[in-house]
Amino acid sequence: MAESFPPSTKKRERRGSMDNPPWISSSSGPLTEELQCSICLDVFTDPVSTPCGHNFCKTCLNNCWDNSQTCNCPYCKETFKHRPDLKINTTLRELVDHYKKKSPEKKAEVLCDFCEERKLKALKSCLVCQSSYCETHLEPHLRVAGLKKHKLINPVRNLEDYICQKHERPLELFCRDDQTSVCLMCTLKDHQNHNTVSLEEESEEKKAQLMKTQKDTQQMIQDRIKKIQDVKHSAEVRKIFYTELLEMMEEQQKAAEKQEEELIEELEQEITELKMRNTELEQLSHTEDHLHLLQIYSSLCSSRNTRNWSEISVKTGESLETLRRALTKLQDSLQEKLTQTVSTELKRRQQYAVDVTLDPDTAHPYLILSDDGKQVRDGDITQKLPDKPERFDRYLIVLGKEGFSSGRFYFEVQVKGKTKWDLGVVRESINRKGKITRTPSNGCWTVYLRNGNEYKAGADSPVSLCVRVKPQRVGVFVDYEEGLLSFYDVESSSHLYSFTDQSFTGKLYPYFNPCLNDGGKNSTPLIITPVNYNK
Repeated sequence: MAESFPPSTKKRERRGSMDNPPWISSSSGPLTEELQCSICLDVFTDPVSTPCGHNFCKTCLNNCWDNSQTCNCPYCKETFKHRPDLKINTTLRELVDHYKKKSPEKKAEVLCDFCEERKLKALKSCLVCQSSYCETHLEPHLRVAGLKKHKLINPVRNLEDYICQKHERPLELFCRDDQTSVCLMCTLKDHQNHNTVSLEEESEEKKAQLMKTQKDTQQMIQDRIKKIQDVKHSAEVRKIFYTELLEMMEEQQKAAEKQEEELIEELEQEITELKMRNTELEQLSHTEDHLHLLQIYSSLCSSRNTRNWSEISVKTGESLETLRRALTKLQDSLQEKLTQTVSTELKRRQQYAVDVTLDPDTAHPYLILSDDGKQVRDGDITQKLPDKPERFDRYLIVLGKEGFSSGRFYFEVQVKGKTKWDLGVVRESINRKGKITRTPSNGCWTVYLRNGNEYKAGADSPVSLCVRVKPQRVGVFVDYEEGLLSFYDVESSSHLYSFTDQSFTGKLYPYFNPCLNDGGKNSTPLIITPVNYNK
């Protein structure tokens, strides 16, 4: 980080102290960029340094690496063979803490309009008087009967904006039909019979909508960050693929050129020999030395030990087929490498396996649970069960008995033979009665199968999953503190999907939905299986 400071700053640095570093002051705005994480674009939180010397928030960097097949620096793209053990950069963290203390966000204060010498901070603004008052000068508005009727609001600078320009009365109401602020006189004339509410009520509702929009926006940001990571990973795989392909083609080209040179050399040698023989035959065909002719005739007319060149050709088709086979082999090799990476990651996840048992008190009345609490299927009829508060009454859902509010946990479920199912985890507070919107914003993180081959992740906007092989057993891993939830195809050691940067609160429970048996087509149960660590 030190190399990022200007030269003059470095000189002053030696004369300062960590209690009051001279390069940090309330006017040190431009330094903010030096203290920003290039992933989240905010001031560092728990800054860590990569081996290449770049700095990031610890959580940001871990999330990047958790969602990538390789560990590289998000800034300079340098790749690390082994995932670095990240340690907090304590010096940089102290700089960030000092910067935050020296550069707090300042909010403009509204001052009392009636203080004569040293003006005090206003406590309230009056829309009728069009003035702001400190605690002392506000007293008459709290005591005098006539002033008590005045409309008081939190102190604002732009009081004129709170007055109706048509009726010169306070804008106390909001017309939802016309989406505009109105005064009481407006509701009696232009906005008569309109749906009006107080400004405070409308403001609170708009704030709630803004918070939801903000949350949706944050999710969109995370989705796009993950997409960037996916694109980068795809580019890395493609680069490896084409590099190896070009090397292979280069080797084949050299081998082909060598073969061609040898063939040409052999052909030219035979042409030379045949020309010499032809000259000799030409001469003997005109000779008068009959005895000599008869003596060498047999040797001249006998066939030479040469190749049958009509059977030799450059087999371009065979070369192309060889190349295709090589390409297929290379693709299989790359896929094998990816599988090995995911397999290693999956084995690490499996170390956090927990014993999950289904909770009958949460099971929908249609569901049939096995005696050991490890299997669940749709029974097609309603069972007579007590209507407990924790029981789901609309969807065929059952939860695990034990909830988790910290740490990491992992479990596996057999989905073989099913045409539809849901799996994942849910927040304890999820609605048990009536309709449920199964999305992260509503405390539900799942992947699901529909129509036998349509796999999706239940994000706020469903994500279609690319599945090479139909999963027979699904692994579910949760890291509570990291806000990470990952799904795996255990048999093929492939990654299905991950929810990242989630804000888990309260207990999380394993979630199972075997779905309707669909006339017997989907009657196979979901089965919680023991984890095979030796796979």
